[in-house]
Amino acid sequence: MILEGTHINKYFYDPDKHQVLKDNSLQISEGELVSIYGESGSGKSTLLYILSTLDTDFEGQLFIQGQDIKKLDSTALTDFRNKHIGFVYQFHYLLPEFNVLQNVMLPALKLREKSRVAIQQDALALLDEVGIAEYAHRPSYKLSGGQQQRVAIARALINDPTLIIADEPTGNLDQKNTDIVFKLLQNITENRGKTVLIATHNPKIYKNSTRTIEMIDGSIRL
Repeated sequence: MILEGTHINKYFYDPDKHQVLKDNSLQISEGELVSIYGESGSGKSTLLYILSTLDTDFEGQLFIQGQDIKKLDSTALTDFRNKHIGFVYQFHYLLPEFNVLQNVMLPALKLREKSRVAIQQDALALLDEVGIAEYAHRPSYKLSGGQQQRVAIARALINDPTLIIADEPTGNLDQKNTDIVFKLLQNITENRGKTVLIATHNPKIYKNSTRTIEMIDGSIRL
């Protein structure tokens, strides 16, 4: 078991108290590609934000790799997140002042578990894996949207995390690049044994995932 959430409730308080997640429990195992889907406002992005440890203001429990997330202070949580979770967002969030290779290296340089030379070798190998090694030294802003998202996937993998969390990773892409990005996420589970959790509106993605979780009005539909 990679991730387990139990009785997760979430409230917003502005302008009034409003419950947005209602007693949600789920378990995700190693090597699964799981899609959370639902209409806008269903709570899927809010749930994903909690499962990614970026929001700890919730009721319930969350364990990742057996670690009780609520027992970690902010520094320990940041370190845990950087080591165990890779992120791919709808917008790639690449730093335009850095080239492609430097963007991929950044999380590993922050983790500081390997030498810079070793990190660079890992980053080049990942860029080759996602099919854009030839652009390693190109400024990141000079890539197409689909290429930038592939860089984001390589960056998410640089620390060899157990869990990849992707929030609408194909939301800004055309169908051709959507297929490329989703195939890469499938390969991460099939070839690397990683667990991938995706929030998506795209039927082609959730219908081809290992497992789907439907959200309706803040609740997981069983």
